[in-house]
Amino acid sequence: MDNRQALGSWLSGPRAAAEEAGVDFGYRGEQLGLPEEGPGSIARPGRRIGALAVDWGLCLLIAYGLITQSYNEAAQIWAPLIMFALMVLTVGTVGFTPGKRLFGLRVLALDTGRVSPWRAALRTVLLFLAIPALIWDRDGRGLHDRLAGTVEVRI
Repeated sequence: MDNRQALGSWLSGPRAAAEEAGVDFGYRGEQLGLPEEGPGSIARPGRRIGALAVDWGLCLLIAYGLITQSYNEAAQIWAPLIMFALMVLTVGTVGFTPGKRLFGLRVLALDTGRVSPWRAALRTVLLFLAIPALIWDRDGRGLHDRLAGTVEVRI
């Protein structure tokens, strides 16, 4: 390996260097038995963030329109409480929030396929802590999904 290859592997990252050396990482969700593309495949980050933004906007609208007349109070106090209740109730019963449904996503439990209310509550608490949601594994699941035993897939 000459200096240009060494520098190139450093710039492209360890995964690219390992793939160039012949390591096969597979696709996201392969270890979980999920398809690579289409329904049932791992949800991409853009869709997940979009669904979260829609859910937050909906909760903010509910808080501002029905509970308070102040945007500041709605955003700081009521919208997070409404969001928590929305996520626990909807993910724990039907497996998706309105934003997830709009973006074609669903949360599944790995062992049973159906998310129980306690798993939905655990997942939501960890999501609200933010750090677990920002740490991802090679399958694209956040730490909050791993600890709750769930996965977010495309419908």
